[in-house]
Amino acid sequence: MDDRDLPALEEAIGEIWETARRLGLDPFPTHFEIVPATILYEFGAYLLPGRFSHWTHGKAYYTMKSSYDYGLSKIYELVINANPSYAFLLETNSLLQNKFVVAHVFGHTDFFKNNIWFAPTNRQMLETVSQNAQRIRQYGIEEGDLEVERFLDAVLSISDHIDPYPRREAPEPEREPPPSAHDGPYADLFPREETGERKAGGKPGKPARRRIPPAPEKDLLLFLLEHADHLEDWQRDIIAIVREESLYFVPQMQTKIMNEGWASFWHMRIMRELDLTDEEFVEFGKLHSAVCTPGHTRINPYYVGLKIFEDIEKRFGREKIFEVREMENDVSFLRTYLTEELCRDLDLFVYELKDDAWKITDKQWERVRDALCDAMTNFGHPYIVVEDGDYRGRRELLLRHQHDGRDLDLPYAEKTMQYLYQLWGRPVHLETQVEGRRTRITCEGEKVTMEKL
Repeated sequence: MDDRDLPALEEAIGEIWETARRLGLDPFPTHFEIVPATILYEFGAYLLPGRFSHWTHGKAYYTMKSSYDYGLSKIYELVINANPSYAFLLETNSLLQNKFVVAHVFGHTDFFKNNIWFAPTNRQMLETVSQNAQRIRQYGIEEGDLEVERFLDAVLSISDHIDPYPRREAPEPEREPPPSAHDGPYADLFPREETGERKAGGKPGKPARRRIPPAPEKDLLLFLLEHADHLEDWQRDIIAIVREESLYFVPQMQTKIMNEGWASFWHMRIMRELDLTDEEFVEFGKLHSAVCTPGHTRINPYYVGLKIFEDIEKRFGREKIFEVREMENDVSFLRTYLTEELCRDLDLFVYELKDDAWKITDKQWERVRDALCDAMTNFGHPYIVVEDGDYRGRRELLLRHQHDGRDLDLPYAEKTMQYLYQLWGRPVHLETQVEGRRTRITCEGEKVTMEKL
């Protein structure tokens, strides 16, 4: 975009803001910056500007940049869930493209502000990640960059195994022992009876082993933070940092289809309200078609979300879409509002790999809907819980995979088990199913074994 277009863009942002408010949106105040492709892809790789450095972010950056350089994909914008929100526009966009992006961004920032699943998020996360990055840099100076990166490798390998709503049982209130005949001013004259269970022969028995955790724990990072007793303070801080930043992204993973569908729904309506030339309308139509088109190998969240919101408006009226925007996440959105007619119109189906070829296995709409929702359970990651942090009475770690019909990627699981051994400091066991049989994977340092149960 030419610098001479900046005043026109500034004026357009104000007009789009007023149009969005008039149509019923209530977005966060949004600060826009125009940046080159290298900066935009750096932010896209790190997910947040100023986040801590790690080789995985560099890998994501070069993947995105290579795709952009070869013309395979293009990011038009990046918007940050904060208050005020921050949005970054690509400097090579045309004026019309940036108007289109601004309208789309206001849909996102309205969703960030009003969807209930975003309510607990840290709206000052940009400042938080900057402070986190500074602490990790300091640990690199004190402990050595390689040591810190090695520990980050281990923590990031399980960064998706968190729980935004961890269960915590209230501690039982301490009860005073009942009064005894031996209590009183002369109690020391009488031998006190032994309390607790007794074994055969009258000898006191061992107290019952206290289960750690009391119930299966889904949040692996939180469990390690609280129970991995060999970790140093800087290591615990890094686990807490990774967990905090991972929790920030949970609502975005929970609402990907809704969020993109909502932004697409409103960029269409806002752009129609603007005084565009015929040429600009044609360019807008091409842009919209490129963004909201059916996916070839997977669902396009822009397209599917848009079509569902349009169907809700058609069936229930404009007020209903604002109610849905406020209360639902992707799973409840699809279960409630993906109808048989939409499945047919969107040409959705279930496909599986059979005989070394991908084949359509089901087009029955309820099964398609359920398959989509199942794939979103735990954000598509294996559901693994901590079963016992004192397994065999030797402080070994026992995990259990809640098998849903999909087997683990065994080479990936074995490497992750080695990282868990590094974090726990003792043998780690994982019970799962392999080809329909209960199996236990055990890691003792570099050695990983597997046994049928």
